Amino acid sequence: MNQVLQLGFRAFIRPTSFTLAPRNSRIGTSVSLRARAIKSRFRSNLSKPVSSTDNMGDKKRKGVMTTSPKPKEIDAESNEVKIQSIRDDLERIEVMTVQELRTTLRSIGVPARGSKRDLVSALKVYAENKIEGENSLVEAKQVSSISAESISVKRKANVENRSMKKKAKNSSCQDHVQEINSIPETSDEKFGEVNAKIITTKQKISIKRNEISDPSEPWTILAHKKPQKGWIPYNPRTMRPPPLTEDTKSTKLMSWNVNGLRALLKLEGFSALQLAQKENFDVLCLQETKLQEKDVESIKQCLIDGYENSFWTCSVSKLGYSGTAIISRIKPLSVTYGLGMADHDNEGRLVTAEFDSFYLISGYVPNSGDGLRRLSYRITEWDPSLSNYMKELEKKKPVILTGDLNCAHQEIDIYNPAGNKRSAGFTDEERQSFGTNFLSKGFVDTFRAQHPGVVGYTYWGYRHGARKTNKGWRLDYFLVSEPLADKVHDSYILPDITGSDHCPIGLVLKL
Repeated sequence: MNQVLQLGFRAFIRPTSFTLAPRNSRIGTSVSLRARAIKSRFRSNLSKPVSSTDNMGDKKRKGVMTTSPKPKEIDAESNEVKIQSIRDDLERIEVMTVQELRTTLRSIGVPARGSKRDLVSALKVYAENKIEGENSLVEAKQVSSISAESISVKRKANVENRSMKKKAKNSSCQDHVQEINSIPETSDEKFGEVNAKIITTKQKISIKRNEISDPSEPWTILAHKKPQKGWIPYNPRTMRPPPLTEDTKSTKLMSWNVNGLRALLKLEGFSALQLAQKENFDVLCLQETKLQEKDVESIKQCLIDGYENSFWTCSVSKLGYSGTAIISRIKPLSVTYGLGMADHDNEGRLVTAEFDSFYLISGYVPNSGDGLRRLSYRITEWDPSLSNYMKELEKKKPVILTGDLNCAHQEIDIYNPAGNKRSAGFTDEERQSFGTNFLSKGFVDTFRAQHPGVVGYTYWGYRHGARKTNKGWRLDYFLVSEPLADKVHDSYILPDITGSDHCPIGLVLKL
């Protein structure tokens, strides 16, 4: 056993190659029908420039009373005044007609193609960034042209799909009509490249001008089904603060749900030794080790040099299940296991280590399970008991709870919030319990406090290649007592570390 683990320690993590797969994206029935109606006019706009005479003719035919001067007669000063008036009242863009949007965009040299939503987006990009010069014009053109390209490609897929569906003979008339106006899921692959360009362009607008996302790092792409304005993806390469100086007293904690420690150590390319050298942590907390008590001693004999202090708890009610540990190069003052309550302590879910300045708890909160069979136990027994335990410890010194807490607290913490309302880890009951028993009791979510509008996940299901497309959940946390919140230098995620369906998280604390 010793030789096997040593071999596992000596190979290092090789960065996993990711292929960028964009978010699912479909054009609904209304866009499909509208695409046919505007087909000829859309092609005309793409094939030839629209003169001011054509604009006037269109307006007369449609009964539009307002007129626009010819582009040649609009000088730079009048354009500046017009854009300034829009910037002063961005809501005005939303109520502008399609014709007004197109006329305005053409007057500033931006392609006026696509649906009203696309035109509004292009004009907003230009107006909001006008103060930064030419870059705003370039990005507005990118948004407009890419949106139009996406619609064109998808409309083509719609046409092909309708043609294919019309050949079906054994479906009802109603079902037939519905199928004709929809796109099968597999069709997303046809325009994945276009959608990836859209996401990447929005990334550049939201984060930094001229910054290009790396397709081998899918976590740098904003992946969320309901992204809110201002949200950006977490990128540890650019968002972590500089390291503290050597003369600053601090400690570095890490936590990782390894989803089976023995299986992790056997993985080709994984090395606990080089992970320790790379991150230089003081304490490593593990969850879901899936060890049995008979395995612990052999594991302890093969620990990384310098981390001789380790404390393990295993499930006794179900072998090879759950299990938590704390591995430290700093010897703790004391160590306890569980909550001190028989009803909660037979699954090996908690280890608590007392250090000079704080208590550290490595915790693996029970999952509510398939069919939410343990939801009631989770929210009425476990969460309140853990909260009370932490508050008792807090009477002596501040507390840090880390680990897999099995709850995505807010919609920003999960890729598909609407589709998981009754999934374990994102039910209203669990989210409310998380807030009531921990956050409302004065414990601070350090990552969210440091990154309020950042989408960062720590768990990706194995099915459907969720990690490659960054369709994940944030289930792993560092919660700290309020007196420690101001001492947090860095609360971070390491999405590039593979070997489990979770990735490690870290906390750098000034002492």
